[in-house]
Amino acid sequence: MAEQELSGKICVVTGAGRGIGKSIAMSLAKIGGHIICISKSEDSCGTLAQDIRNQGYSAEHMAIDVSSPDLVSDACKSILGKHSAVDILVNNAGITRDNLMLRMSQQEWQEVLNTNLNSCFYWTKNLLHPMVKKRWGRIINMASIVGLIGNFGQANYAAAKAGIIGFTKSIAKEVASRGITANAIAPGFIQTDMTSKLGENIVTELLKNIPMKELGMPDDVAETVKFLCSRGARYITGHVINVDGGMVM
Repeated sequence: MAEQELSGKICVVTGAGRGIGKSIAMSLAKIGGHIICISKSEDSCGTLAQDIRNQGYSAEHMAIDVSSPDLVSDACKSILGKHSAVDILVNNAGITRDNLMLRMSQQEWQEVLNTNLNSCFYWTKNLLHPMVKKRWGRIINMASIVGLIGNFGQANYAAAKAGIIGFTKSIAKEVASRGITANAIAPGFIQTDMTSKLGENIVTELLKNIPMKELGMPDDVAETVKFLCSRGARYITGHVINVDGGMVM
């Protein structure tokens, strides 16, 4: 991919404060994108935006609770007032509230659906029209292999990620004729703060089901995002790309 292929492109990355989102933001900045780093924490997204600028790239940040439709709407109005259109939207924000179905509370269910799935609707709804008018855009939604195969104790998370896949395929059909692609990425087990809390025994068991016998890195996902934003991916839309070391085939 050309070093400055995204020069002049406005990129919104949610959940950018750490882990996969942080790697995505940095990766897109390095090829010329102006990154708007979104996370709930002012400290995390602000620090990332400053790190990007310190390396000579372009970024700003906004601390937003993506589960709030009103806050997202206000944020999008502010972004569009400044930039007129967003070229690349990466819906990456996500949380877990794991519990067995028999023990899962309504709050645990709703928090995960609101943050992981509903936020994709809020950001896409508010930013799509200028993309359509511009006749160019890239929408990349972060799903998970859990949305494809389910997982013990994660009915809420699996439902949200499966919903993201259906959402992505639907909007891909709606906007394809307008020069906009929409794709989902389904990471497997990636080395992040979330997986670092897993015990050694759990990781050992996980590796038995991963043909490559290792956990992925955030950069593995970021490179896939970068490809989907490139000219080389202009004819790819409505797909789910697994980044999982061969776990789901």
